[in-house]
Amino acid sequence: MIFRLLLTLIVFTVSIGSSAANSVRLKDLVEFDGVRGNDLIGYGLVVGLNGSGDGLRNSPFTEELMSNILERLGVNVAGEQFRPKNVAAVIVTAELPPFARAGSQIDVTVSAIGDAKSLLGGTLVMTPLNAADGEIYAVAQGTIIAGGVTAEGEAEVVTQGVPTAGTIPSGARVEREIAFDFTQLDTIRLALRDPDFTTAARIETRINQTLGRQVARMLDSGTVELNVAATNARSPAHALGQIEGIEIAPQQKARVIVDQRSGTIVLSADVRISQVAVAQGNLTLRVTEAPMAVQPNPFAEGAPIVLPRTQAQIDDAPDRKITELPEATSLSEVIEGLNALGVSPRNMIDILKSVKAAGALHADFVVQ
Repeated sequence: MIFRLLLTLIVFTVSIGSSAANSVRLKDLVEFDGVRGNDLIGYGLVVGLNGSGDGLRNSPFTEELMSNILERLGVNVAGEQFRPKNVAAVIVTAELPPFARAGSQIDVTVSAIGDAKSLLGGTLVMTPLNAADGEIYAVAQGTIIAGGVTAEGEAEVVTQGVPTAGTIPSGARVEREIAFDFTQLDTIRLALRDPDFTTAARIETRINQTLGRQVARMLDSGTVELNVAATNARSPAHALGQIEGIEIAPQQKARVIVDQRSGTIVLSADVRISQVAVAQGNLTLRVTEAPMAVQPNPFAEGAPIVLPRTQAQIDDAPDRKITELPEATSLSEVIEGLNALGVSPRNMIDILKSVKAAGALHADFVVQ
């Protein structure tokens, strides 16, 4: 029986086995020590909006920012009262990638912080982007590609996507490089994105087998140390180039991930369930108001009155029966047992939580 999860998105992921066909490149499993990005943030102004900008009476910071920009451009607006509707204050964020050089370009994300209705068609004015140390590392400017659109009339407003946020591809130019001498590293630590002792041991073994010598050493479940000198490579960059393409078969924990907002359930292939009986109730209380207006007779004195009419109904779904979920040893058996319940995805989330509380679900239960 095909479960009624077609009403929503249910994704079943299959965990990676030890076969070569399911191997993953080392670069997709770990982060290399020193090879990391840095977050940047800035505060700027978007102009050129079609009347969808900030209401300056509700967003005084937008007016202040606009005045400062105009004064830097030599336009004196002191004491002037101007209320344009085509500007909006925004927060600009970006990630400075590792080894980014001065002059290279990076993507930026622009998000409104006032009451602007849309950033569609706007242009971001030159905005410095700062890192955590307070230094300016890039400058952003360009036309925004908004992530949605809004159409409105006097009686209705239709919004698709998120028009108050957008991106500027290659919208920031790097002005300062991060001081880091990668060539002076004697050892490089490989940090696993998903720490696991089995996976770390496999990484150590595969690196040593590929290079033909003892160059890698597992420190813990999330770290493998690489001895650069023992690799006989000319530099740490050459050493990483030799190993980052090595195929590894990772071992993952059994997980059940639930997103209650969208009703999404994700099961890994290692999820196991012990024998358990489940009865899922479905008590529904419906209260319907259907007021009726009573008009006085023609030419008679009096005013119309409204008579309340309430209908209440309780449905306890008497056809629901207890269902036994047999002990399952594979993902397909788990799915077959859950499908036998024939409930909606929202109720399935509650059932999985209850099965976990009963000790019959053998997996990490993650609620997002």
